[in-house]
Amino acid sequence: MNYQSFLIKYGEIGIKGKNRYLFEDALVNQIRFALKDVDGTFHVRKTDGRIFAEADGAFDHDGAVEALSKVFGIVRFCPVKVIADEGFEALSEAVCAHIEETYEKKDFSFKVETRRARKNYPKQSMEVNADLGERILETFPETRVDVHTPEVRIHVEIRNEISIYSQEIEGPCGMPVGTSGKAMLLLSGGIDSPVAGYMTAKRGVTIEAVYFHAPPYTSDRAKQKVIDLAKIISVYTGPMKLYVVNFTDIQLAIYEHCPHDELTIIMRRFMMQIAEHFAKADDCLGLITGESIGQVASQTMQALFCTDDAATLPVYRPLIAFDKQDIVHLSEQIGTYETSILPYEDCCTIFVAKHPVTKPRLERIVLSEQKLDGIVEPLVEKALADVEIVEI
Repeated sequence: MNYQSFLIKYGEIGIKGKNRYLFEDALVNQIRFALKDVDGTFHVRKTDGRIFAEADGAFDHDGAVEALSKVFGIVRFCPVKVIADEGFEALSEAVCAHIEETYEKKDFSFKVETRRARKNYPKQSMEVNADLGERILETFPETRVDVHTPEVRIHVEIRNEISIYSQEIEGPCGMPVGTSGKAMLLLSGGIDSPVAGYMTAKRGVTIEAVYFHAPPYTSDRAKQKVIDLAKIISVYTGPMKLYVVNFTDIQLAIYEHCPHDELTIIMRRFMMQIAEHFAKADDCLGLITGESIGQVASQTMQALFCTDDAATLPVYRPLIAFDKQDIVHLSEQIGTYETSILPYEDCCTIFVAKHPVTKPRLERIVLSEQKLDGIVEPLVEKALADVEIVEI
């Protein structure tokens, strides 16, 4: 059967009460954005509590499936045949045609599941199930009915139109991007931060990002690596603005004037302050980092406490309780892992103390930072003024 439509199924959106339409509209917009680069012309519409993405003529089926599988808010989507209600005989013929063209081998068990949303349809749901099942058995005698664990479930939804489908493709779930505010991601070239951005966007948050570059200690290839990571996650998160901050002079000042075992903590504190500057300018409601408790010295509870003190916005850490292997597995799933492991170091790995403090005290960190008074302020101002903005 020549499928021209996808039926989009969502989850949490369905329990949003009077605000449900806002989430549905956001999901429609995200689907349109995802399909805009797929070969073909698509129309996305809401009707009767369902969302349909319909192709106008020939289209790239595999490309459409790939695009829809990355839209947050979609739980499942189904290649569907939509027909007009022209009586039960026409419906029976359409269902049998669906089986004939969809399944090369007919030796399978099946169950018909009818959803009769239009209550003036002349047959009850159970009656439709039984009559369609009988017609299928007559047409394809090698099939058999199994109402408990069928190999194929044939869905029929009777509304103003009738939808027929039997294949469901998993979506990423979550909430449509743009329904939960905006946040600033501290994006590095590592494995963790791209995954943190992905997971936050999955809850409907619009993502902006900031990357701290340290030439000549970090190369242009390291910067390009981060840009490539931003491009990969933007397939899920939508367009984003990437701020590239030259952090070299600030890092050198910290290295020269502060205790070396506190370098990473103090460096992270300045990163938080600079990221917050851009976050507030873009009306972001928080910062996002890829930290996980105890993964490295700068991610102990004490270290995170000291880092958070430098920011006034909330800091969101979606990976906070993840094991490293959990994070690696997610990065492989979303396609960032191979880029993240490219051997181009960022500024977080260049200036690392041999023996970093693991249980820093905030009073001591603040005291050490005072050694930078009058030195670091103009460097920060210069970094803010010279920022490079990359539209992803």
